[in-house]
Amino acid sequence: MVLACLVILALQLAGEVVSRGLGLPVPGPVLGMAALLVGFWLAPGLVALVRPVGQSLLANLSLMFVPAGVGIVAHLPLLRDEGPALVLALATSTAAAIGVGALVFVAVARLTGSPATSAGEAHDES
Repeated sequence: MVLACLVILALQLAGEVVSRGLGLPVPGPVLGMAALLVGFWLAPGLVALVRPVGQSLLANLSLMFVPAGVGIVAHLPLLRDEGPALVLALATSTAAAIGVGALVFVAVARLTGSPATSAGEAHDES
């Protein structure tokens, strides 16, 4: 079990080193996980080694969410007072992000000269 943890952590560290060293926009743990996947493909025995640790981590993944739940419960009075404003801010920022994303998509589509982006425009061209 210790060896399996060492393999997982070593690959995560290697991913971090590569990600930061090359300035990649991909997080190091994602690169480490990709390396682990390649390792599974190249050395099938690695699956059997890592499986117990992986299953233990997944079985206890809910523990990672306990601090967030405790924080919410600890700040219930603040959430009760500021909750409506928080919900309004979240809804407004989400709608704005979706709208801006759509506008940027349309602008880039026009700049790159890609084909019509909607059925209505495609119908008008025929």
